Amino acid sequence: MEIVIQPTPAEVDSTVADIVEGYVRAGATTLGLATGSSPIGTYRELAARHRDAELDFSLARAFLLDEYLGLPKRHPQSYYSVIRSEFVDHVNLDPAMVSSPNGEAQCPEKEIARYDQSIAAAGGVDVQLLGIGTDGHIGFNEPGSSLTSRTRVKTLTEQTRIDNARFFDGVDDVPHHVLTQGLGTISDARHLVMIATGEGKADAIAAAVEGPLSAFCPASVMQLHRHVTVVIDEAAASSLKLADYYRYALEHKPSWQSF
Repeated sequence: MEIVIQPTPAEVDSTVADIVEGYVRAGATTLGLATGSSPIGTYRELAARHRDAELDFSLARAFLLDEYLGLPKRHPQSYYSVIRSEFVDHVNLDPAMVSSPNGEAQCPEKEIARYDQSIAAAGGVDVQLLGIGTDGHIGFNEPGSSLTSRTRVKTLTEQTRIDNARFFDGVDDVPHHVLTQGLGTISDARHLVMIATGEGKADAIAAAVEGPLSAFCPASVMQLHRHVTVVIDEAAASSLKLADYYRYALEHKPSWQSF
């Protein structure tokens, strides 16, 4: 696991965009896309590079982490809609090649099996972007989630619903249930890239990176993964015990070694 501490959120966004750009410029690639506030700056940076530096997404495809159960896909806060308005509509990534769990599925059990199968059939995810909740959740894998879980229906904690209420008219409009890739599904991706900024994420980052491997902090599953890059700003790094070492390691990173 590599911890990259950058001075500002803008530099976090640029670093993550560098990682994604490397995959995209290498040719056909499968992106794992997260929604929420954490990756928005990265998506804006990638859109600017598409516009100004001819970053071509035409050979890429993508899978989303999750979706609200029962929310129509054309609802402005469905992740089907959000990823298009925040990212896909601003680059030349074919919308037909952007897959997400169907929150309107009549049989969620069949839908979750279909979704995992579709990821596998595509050859898996090359690089998966991740945010982290204040309680350590990734995707919608709330504390207590099995570290080997697959795509499934989850019940949101009240805190998550409160955190997401800012995107709706109020907490009563936030669905109670979601379809989410499981921690095992996420871990199948070949490269995990976590994005976090702000002091409010500091304790969650410390628990995920330096705490015990535990279902209590779902993001700690990253400790088992063979290729993880955690990109954070100074505020989000403020609870890390080994922050000075992470800075030292980045400063002395071999020139031939990529993220």
